[in-house]
Amino acid sequence: MSQNLIDRIYECAFAPEFWPDVLDELAAKSEARGGVFFAADLHTGAIKWVSSPKIHDTFADYASGGWITRKCLRNRLFESPHAGFLTEDELYQSPKELAADPTYRDFLRPRGLGWFTGTGISLPTKDLLIITLEREYDRGPVERSIVDQLDALRPHLARAALMSARLRLERAQVAAETLRLVGLPALAFDERGKVIAANGLIEALTNHIRWLARDRIALKDSSADAMLQEAMKTQHIDSATPTRSFVVRSANSGSSMIGHVIPLRRAARDIFAESVGVLLLTPVTQPQAPPVELVRSLFDLTPAEARVARSLSAGETVEAIASFGGVSLNTVRSQVRCVLEKTGCHRQAEVIALLSGIAMPQR
Repeated sequence: MSQNLIDRIYECAFAPEFWPDVLDELAAKSEARGGVFFAADLHTGAIKWVSSPKIHDTFADYASGGWITRKCLRNRLFESPHAGFLTEDELYQSPKELAADPTYRDFLRPRGLGWFTGTGISLPTKDLLIITLEREYDRGPVERSIVDQLDALRPHLARAALMSARLRLERAQVAAETLRLVGLPALAFDERGKVIAANGLIEALTNHIRWLARDRIALKDSSADAMLQEAMKTQHIDSATPTRSFVVRSANSGSSMIGHVIPLRRAARDIFAESVGVLLLTPVTQPQAPPVELVRSLFDLTPAEARVARSLSAGETVEAIASFGGVSLNTVRSQVRCVLEKTGCHRQAEVIALLSGIAMPQR
C-alpha cells in the first residue's frame, strides 16, 4: 500500500468528507464494489456511517431498514479473537450457516453482494468502529493476500477512524474547537515539537505531562517520552514509521493512558495551521478481563505479536506459548521483545498488568 494512501487515511481523521474516496480506493484494491465505515457511540447509542459512492444507496437502505442495529454479521467481527480483517471463512462454521444468515440471505445477496472482508475496532472510549469492503457475489470470496495488505493498513485506519468517530464524522473547523469536540486529552504540535493548540483535558494531566519552555511538552514517563519525541520529529517525513501508539504512565499514581500520535495530512492541515500531528490520550480503566480484541487496535502489533501478548496476559509462559503454537522459543522471545518495545513496557509483568487494565466496552 502506498504512502499516498496512508496520508489520505490520516486526512480523513479530521476531514471525514474524504472517507468515501478512501473507502473507494480500498475497495478497488480489494476488487470490491465499495466500502463502509460504521461508528457506534455506546454512551449515546448513536450510530454514524459513511460509504463509498457505489454502495451508498444500498447501505442507506441497510440503515433505514434497521439492519444496522441487528445482531448479525457485524457482531461476529467483535466476537472473534482475531483483531484484524476477517472474511466469511473465519466468521461462519459452514457455507450452510452463512447462507442462513438473514443479512446475506435477505439483504446482501438479493442486491448482488455477498462476500466481504471487514474489521471491528473496539476501544476503551466506548467507541465501536467497523470498516468493511463489500464484494460482488459473482466475484467470489476475498483472497488472503488482500486481507494481509489490509492488515498492514489497520493501525492507520484505527487511529484515523477513532478521531473521525469522536468528531461524529463531521468536518472540524478550527483547532481549538476540534480539540474540544474530541472529548479526550489532545494537543496539536508543529515540526519543532511546539504545541500549537491544546484542550483543557490534556492541560489538567499534571501527573502525565510536563510543560516546558517555548510551548513544548515532555511526558513524565521517560520511555513514552522517547517514543513521543521521535514521533514528533518525524511526522512530517513521509517515509518515517515511528511507533505511534504507546503506554503513558503517571509519574506517581501508577495509572496509565495510551498515547496515539496522529499525523496531519493534506486537507487536515487546513484546520491546524502549521501543525504536523496531534497527540491523543485514551484512558486505561480499572482491571477487567484481558482485552484480546483490543491489543492490535491500540498498538501496532502483528497478528503473531498480538497472540503472544494475549497469551502472556492469560498467564501462559513463553515455553507454553512456543509449545502450543508449534514455534521455537527464540521465535516467541523475539515476539515478546517486539511487544515490549511497541507497548513501551520493560518487563513481561508490565505487559500483563497493562492489558489486564484495559476494559472492553459492553456492546
